Amino acid sequence: MHKITRLVIAFAILFFALVMFAHLPDQLILFPSTQPLDVHGATRRTLPLDRGELEIWTAQSRRAQQQGGADVFVLRFYGNADRADRWAAAEAEMWNDRAVEIWGMNYPGFGGSTGPARLSKIGPAALAAFDELKRHARDSPIVPFGASIGATAALHVAASRPAGIAGLILHNPPPLREMILRQFGWWNLWLLAGPVALQIPRDLDSIENAKAIHAPAIFLLAERDEVVAPRFHRLVVNAYAGEKRVIALHGAYHNDPIEGTALADLNDGLGWLLAKSRSL
Repeated sequence: MHKITRLVIAFAILFFALVMFAHLPDQLILFPSTQPLDVHGATRRTLPLDRGELEIWTAQSRRAQQQGGADVFVLRFYGNADRADRWAAAEAEMWNDRAVEIWGMNYPGFGGSTGPARLSKIGPAALAAFDELKRHARDSPIVPFGASIGATAALHVAASRPAGIAGLILHNPPPLREMILRQFGWWNLWLLAGPVALQIPRDLDSIENAKAIHAPAIFLLAERDEVVAPRFHRLVVNAYAGEKRVIALHGAYHNDPIEGTALADLNDGLGWLLAKSRSL
């Protein structure tokens, strides 16, 4: 009996060490890539971070190019397994009727940003990107725009730099801890989910960050999201303290593009957001 007890204790210690010291949340959640991509004309910038580089890709809408500069800057944080160099130029075209400049950040370990890929590095990298953009944009409005895990970065920026942003755009925002516990905890009796959830960095806590933000926000919510279930979107929406406008993406899945009526609604929403920010 004592031998069995010792084996159980040894297994428990090994299990705890694996969960706590093997960067398990990073391995389960992050899927970095570094291969070269077609940037479609986007411009690369870098800034120093943790003795390495943080990679930013910028692109301007047609109107911004025509008038020689942007009126609004969108700080873009993309979803997991996605990259700024893939999308920055194409997304600038979404705003062709507005003078917008996109600044898309690659997370540490993604693209040309120095690794390793760690959840704990996303928050500090997002703030570094924002601070650099703030120096560049001066008094022009800045709108952090995060999709999926990028929404955690956008919320962290807004909570940490409340005076610096005009508002937020959040596309399918995940509350990471709540998802891990409620969606994945039951099948392992929370023995795995509990320790993993505890290791999610506090600066990526979407619920707590949402409670602290009073800037206006646009929520883009996919009706059939198969990655971040709509009930989890709603946890973030309901916690958000600022004024908000929800754009329902009818029939859309997690990675479906924003197009058609939803894109028109987003353009209208940006006008609402900027008007609200000027009145605050």
